Amino acid sequence: MEKNTATQYEYLSDNPDIKTLPIMLSLIIGAFFAILNETLLNIALTTLMEQFDVSLPTVQWMATGFMLVMGIVIPVSALLIQWFTTRQLFLGTMIVFTAGTIIAASAPTFGVLLAGRMIQAVGTGMLMPIMFNVFLLMYPPHKRGKVMGIVGLVIMFAPAIGPTLSGIIVEYLGWRFLFITVIPFSLFSIVFAFFFLVNVSEVTRPKIDILSVIFSTIGFGATIYGFSSVGESESGFASPEVLLSIAVGLIGISLFVYRQLRLDEPIIDLRVFKYPMYRHAVIMFLIIVMTMFASEIILPIYMQGPLQLSAATAGLLLLPGSLLNGALSPFMGQLFDKVGPRPMMIPATLILTGTMFMMSRLDTSTSVWVIVVSFMLLMISVSAIMMPAQTNGLNQLPKNMYPHGTAVVSTLQPLAGAIGVSVFISVLNARQASFLSNADAPNDPATVNEAMVAGVELVYFIGFVISIAAFLMALRVYRARPDDMVDAQPETK
Repeated sequence: MEKNTATQYEYLSDNPDIKTLPIMLSLIIGAFFAILNETLLNIALTTLMEQFDVSLPTVQWMATGFMLVMGIVIPVSALLIQWFTTRQLFLGTMIVFTAGTIIAASAPTFGVLLAGRMIQAVGTGMLMPIMFNVFLLMYPPHKRGKVMGIVGLVIMFAPAIGPTLSGIIVEYLGWRFLFITVIPFSLFSIVFAFFFLVNVSEVTRPKIDILSVIFSTIGFGATIYGFSSVGESESGFASPEVLLSIAVGLIGISLFVYRQLRLDEPIIDLRVFKYPMYRHAVIMFLIIVMTMFASEIILPIYMQGPLQLSAATAGLLLLPGSLLNGALSPFMGQLFDKVGPRPMMIPATLILTGTMFMMSRLDTSTSVWVIVVSFMLLMISVSAIMMPAQTNGLNQLPKNMYPHGTAVVSTLQPLAGAIGVSVFISVLNARQASFLSNADAPNDPATVNEAMVAGVELVYFIGFVISIAAFLMALRVYRARPDDMVDAQPETK
């Protein structure tokens, strides 16, 4: 039986008969373990290669395929949110995720394991849009900062502890327990939501446009696949397979966008970009995601290369910054409710810019404490920018556009991730190759380290330039109000 909400209240949190805390907990528990699952498997790829006797390009599909499926599922989330009730969609999503986890945990072959992983990705891809949409409908704008801060804690803390937790589980229990340990929490989330989750969104059942689904699947799927395949080929971006995939993907996305702009009931209503603070939020989100990837991908390479640290040590050195980011997210959300985005984002982007410049000066003599402190400063600035910007942008949208606004942001996350990884690794490799080609002793270990340092410096210099753009954008931010007109003027606060 479906649990319905009272309609006389504009927001669910205003209804004294509804307990919002259990609803939050059911959503957050499910989302936490789904997001944790994204990074939980990365450190076990070598173990899986040995266990199933598969090559590196094959086992990489555990990560590449996961992002690929998410890129296909997320764009249609806005449509599904309007077709099914909150309870139906969340319970269905968690059941799919749990089924995939059980299949992966009991997989006798790599093919079955990969299939379970892809089923997990379907559930994971749907959870974030559902959670964002529910919280937007539950809480009025002046309370959303605190709630989104808690969401930020989940988003940052789960992937931060993923590699550390994964290493312990694989070493002492075995790779199957990476999935087994998730199952009871997923089942608990399902049972908890069954009893406490009520319907929040309105079921309107808009027309399903098959062409839009096809264009979306081809466009986002091929683009993510193309960028994710860059590292698997010695030719990089020059690989015909990579170029063809990206070209097909971009054509598909272009056709998808064109189609949405012509439909009366689009799958994703791109009119969300008519709202200035939403546009601002999306651009800031992309900048921060790209900057984070510059650090989370390049720093471990730098520490394990020129600094000659172990993988475990490198992971532990990055852990304080990631944990600090998660811990600060609820505080940053409360601060956003009180002061708005401008007093937070301007100093945060200044810190980000200074940190990027400092990290562009790294060399082989850099102390590990400099790296730890720099990464902590980076993650502090990220916590003061990402979720406040996103919340501010979503606040400007009218209620009927919440599913579309959350779908756009959620779609861009795996896409930006795939692009970020491939672009920064390509920049690093290209600068390293250029340095070695002009060196007198290119095979000398010291020269190889210097070449990698040169590549790392270039990556962070690009991050420095991007962060300057973020600072300039922060100067133009203002507190958004619901249903603001497109030509809204900045407020004095």
